[in-house]
Amino acid sequence: MNGIRSEKIESTETEVADSNFAAVSEVEAGIRDFVRNDIAYLRRPAAGSEPALDSGAEATVTNVNSLIQRVAGTSLAEIKNLISELETLRDLLHAEGQRVQREISGYAQLSQAAMKSTRMIADNVAQWKRAADGLRNS
Repeated sequence: MNGIRSEKIESTETEVADSNFAAVSEVEAGIRDFVRNDIAYLRRPAAGSEPALDSGAEATVTNVNSLIQRVAGTSLAEIKNLISELETLRDLLHAEGQRVQREISGYAQLSQAAMKSTRMIADNVAQWKRAADGLRNS
């Protein structure tokens, strides 16, 4: 019984989702058509058979084009500057990584030298202790 209800619920949910998706697609298509039709005359070049844009519309198109070029130019310049800064930071991080590796290598060598020195000192102290114990016992 529960299996039948869950199947009905799932099928109902699927139908609702499909109808919602269809409605959204229809609205989006309507918006696209509206925008295309609304600005289509701005994209068409002036031809002999088509009416030419009036001077106000032409000035608006020119202003919009120049605005887009300024915004795009500024954005492109900012993106180029950002890329340049990121490349500089990448080089800096690479150089710092190499420096840290050299420092770690130097510390590892220093640590090994300290261990060798400590072993030598411990061995010498052990020899002196045996020699001292031998002198006391004799």
